[in-house]
Amino acid sequence: MRKIYNIFISHSWSYPGDYDRLKDLLNNNPYFEFIDYSIPKAASIHHLSNDNALYQAIYHKMHPCHVVLIMAGLYSIHDRWIDKEIEIAKSEFSMPKPILVIKPHTNANVSSVVAENADAIVEYDAEAIVGAIKRLVP
Repeated sequence: MRKIYNIFISHSWSYPGDYDRLKDLLNNNPYFEFIDYSIPKAASIHHLSNDNALYQAIYHKMHPCHVVLIMAGLYSIHDRWIDKEIEIAKSEFSMPKPILVIKPHTNANVSSVVAENADAIVEYDAEAIVGAIKRLVP
């Protein structure tokens, strides 16, 4: 029986193409099945100004996940959200989840905050991403 991975993809609805391309890349891998628990556009959290409300919204979606995927380069634009995602992923309360950082380009910058919290950093390649997820999630 094949494992189904629950994933949370950190993304910005200002740049939905990155999120969509990553989902397509994972969907096209015949040896990988997943359920996406990412925050949908209709439930965008960008309007939440209260840090506790933001934390709760992210926590609710991230709690059932096995792994959190973060695209390198988004941190400088969406540090408030990504800080909360990292905090939740690393929290004992939410059962710590590994963080996989994906570099969409060979020269993509990975912020020090994201790099320090990453359990693995891989290039934007289906085999590398799926392989890392399978190593990080027993």
